Amino acid sequence: MQQLNSAQVRELRAQAHGLNPVVSISENGLTDAVLKEIDVCLKAHELIKIRVYGDSREDRLAYYERICQELAAAPVQHIGKLLVVYRENPDKSAAKNTAKPRPAAPRRTKRSFQG
Repeated sequence: MQQLNSAQVRELRAQAHGLNPVVSISENGLTDAVLKEIDVCLKAHELIKIRVYGDSREDRLAYYERICQELAAAPVQHIGKLLVVYRENPDKSAAKNTAKPRPAAPRRTKRSFQG
């Protein structure tokens, strides 16, 4: 399981605020198929929200811990029936570092009109 410091958690929580849940855990619980889907979503997005249908807080906490343990992810936030999970994708990080920077746009200056 990844460990994040408080500044990282705060930043990820802010980023997750506008996200919609991409995976739902229903009455069947956290099956292998659901874990696989969460893994695929983490590879694609790094930061995801998961909605848990069910009223048992203990079940939600157990799902949260299991997801983080089995998928080597970091817990970001558990609020109500939503779980926010983060896992860095090394392929995405490498692509960000090797991307060529865009050239700066030419500066525009004010032109005065003399007439």
